[in-house]
Amino acid sequence: MNIRFFNARILTMEDGKEIIEGQLFVREKRILFVGTDDEARSYCDNHPDEVLKWDREIDCHGNLLMPGFKNAHTHSAMTLMRSKADDLPLQDWLNNQIFPIEAKMTAEDIYHLSKIAIMEYLTSGITAAFEMYLTPYSVADSFRDCGMRCVQTSCVNNFSQSVELLEDYYNDLNGRDEYNSFIIGVHAEYTCSKELLTKVSELTHKYKAPFWAHIQETESELMECVERYGMSPIQFFDSLGLFDYGGGGYHVVWTNEHDREIMKNRGLYAVTNPGSNCKLASGIAPIKEYLEKGIPVAIGTDGPASNNCLDMFREMFLVTGLAKIKNMDASSVDAMEVLKMATVNGAHAMGLNDADTLSEGKLADIIMLDLSQPNMQPINNIPKNIVYSGSKSNVLMTMIGGIIRYENGQFNIGVEPSEVYSKAEEISKRLYS
Repeated sequence: MNIRFFNARILTMEDGKEIIEGQLFVREKRILFVGTDDEARSYCDNHPDEVLKWDREIDCHGNLLMPGFKNAHTHSAMTLMRSKADDLPLQDWLNNQIFPIEAKMTAEDIYHLSKIAIMEYLTSGITAAFEMYLTPYSVADSFRDCGMRCVQTSCVNNFSQSVELLEDYYNDLNGRDEYNSFIIGVHAEYTCSKELLTKVSELTHKYKAPFWAHIQETESELMECVERYGMSPIQFFDSLGLFDYGGGGYHVVWTNEHDREIMKNRGLYAVTNPGSNCKLASGIAPIKEYLEKGIPVAIGTDGPASNNCLDMFREMFLVTGLAKIKNMDASSVDAMEVLKMATVNGAHAMGLNDADTLSEGKLADIIMLDLSQPNMQPINNIPKNIVYSGSKSNVLMTMIGGIIRYENGQFNIGVEPSEVYSKAEEISKRLYS
């Protein structure tokens, strides 16, 4: 569709660019123009062949357009376990509550359960998710059918999947459709043998590809790796050449200066998951130290069993709030830096460099936030309002690739919400019976 947004405030997230008041044009999947009203008139005058017959013109009523949030770490189909595996430490939670029920899940189950998460992402202004789960093909099908952008990595470990399957996923899912891509990774050091990790390293070198994993989420994970190999997981992965082409880690709560030096030198991303880390009492990531070191930080919700809420607004507040407590410094981790983590940095971590800012030629992955609600008033500083007082209730619209997938409480994902909920209840009753 060709859509004209007007009477809008626009936060492009381009470096050094302030919020502007004006218009944004979408032609099919991409942004055609963004600028002030005067610039819009000049653009139309100077590009008569591109002046469009609009399929829709949307009056934003002074509300905010900005890039969609990027959920840089999640396990979508774990909606099944939401509020069924709570108030437990990580290893107990994994071994006694999560792994047993996951063993019963089919690819079809994961297809349907992922849709609940996709709907929740849309209500939170999330336009892409960095996914890791058991059946990548059915996950890809679910995201494609809902029109949601998905980057996957593997949860290969000693007990499920394999390096051979990992290579198949990499070759099959990259370029499969416009919504899906795949990055090489494993579940974690503590679930993978050195032999398996060595084979994965050979794969990263074969394709000159980045590598991702859960890394140093808990202190016990760190200490057990030190006992096994005399070094941290980051140092161990690096010794195997897994980071030779970049990548990053999810959680990275327990790191030291040596780890952070490796992260900086290898160009690694740190994906922080504060809601999940709080709920599982895993610790508080050293965000201030990452920023001071020049290590880019992105934000993920983690899965709906460990969080349980897939809400980027809550995660953004926790990123800055916990950093201030950890460092006992109220100036730690500025709100604008957090917005960058949730949008631009997440996009770059996921390889979605074409969906990071609202710029001409970029993919039209756009959200509209309602500034007329009480939590956004008065409009003293919009970015700080979003991080410190914003909520999912402010999300009026979520557009992905030029198609509005969520607007004013209504979904456009190819299936009715009641069907998604009914199927999930059916799966839950069967697997938990």
